[in-house]
Amino acid sequence: MSSVTIPVKAQDHPHIRPLNVLRDLSAVADLIELCFSPTMDNDGQRYLSDMRRASRDDSFLRWASRMTETASLPLMGYIWEQDGRIVGNASLIPFRSRGQRVYLVANVATHPDYRRQGIGRALTERVMKQARDKKATAIWLHVRDDNPGAIKLYEELGFREIARRSTWQAGPDARLSYPVTDIRIVPRHPHFWPQQQEWLRRLHPEVLSWYQTWNPKALRPGIGNWLYLLFVDFNIRQWAAARRDELLATLTWMPQGGRSESIYAATGLGSDPAALTLLLIHARRTITYRPQLSFDYPAGEMTEAIRAAGFTVRRTLLWMRA
Repeated sequence: MSSVTIPVKAQDHPHIRPLNVLRDLSAVADLIELCFSPTMDNDGQRYLSDMRRASRDDSFLRWASRMTETASLPLMGYIWEQDGRIVGNASLIPFRSRGQRVYLVANVATHPDYRRQGIGRALTERVMKQARDKKATAIWLHVRDDNPGAIKLYEELGFREIARRSTWQAGPDARLSYPVTDIRIVPRHPHFWPQQQEWLRRLHPEVLSWYQTWNPKALRPGIGNWLYLLFVDFNIRQWAAARRDELLATLTWMPQGGRSESIYAATGLGSDPAALTLLLIHARRTITYRPQLSFDYPAGEMTEAIRAAGFTVRRTLLWMRA
């Protein structure tokens, strides 16, 4: 199909209509898979599976049609329907942050045969209007750093980069050797917590806290917190890397499933990179019952130290806010 650029008005175009969760979820999942499967990670695959499973569950769909403001699945948004099929999609996912409404624009996808016609722009504009009509405090999205066309589009629509974060992955390997170093791996001692907390606040900024499914306070020491974690069945393991009495880095394993990452590294701006390498190797040697280890970290920080532990970049995302 030839591509022709068509000026599109997002709010009155006959091909744009609201997402209907009672009949559209499966087709939208197919479109997302077609557009993003080469770069989709395990969480993305689970996300599609959830959408398809939901599309076959009549009781869920009846419930979802009444719960669009609270569910994490893409139950709000707009689709572009042409030639009898869904060829474009933009989802709007609600979050709450300290009592305020935050909306994430997600799954902006256009079928390859229909690209360069202004469909993605029109759908994005339409869901942005939907968010503003719902009194959004902020509208966010994330986009891969290797998609300059999409980044340019979002900038033209008023989005600005707030953070840039990389997802690193590696498989477990109990045969790995530790590097020769004077740095020791020790259990995370309670007196390390103030420094660890300061580092975590820097590496996982408050501005993105609405998207996090974990609470850094769950890592603090104390009997009260231990009882809470026992009740919610969190299997948290924490290690620290130290040289003599100096804390250099910490690493936390908090398996949660879903879209969230399970490893949380904490380092300071002046930390020895070898400490992070040592902890990541330790994690690969120790957590051998998971097929893949992954964690999120600010792009460009500790890159060589992370690579030295055998991790590779899965993707780097720009977090943008309008």
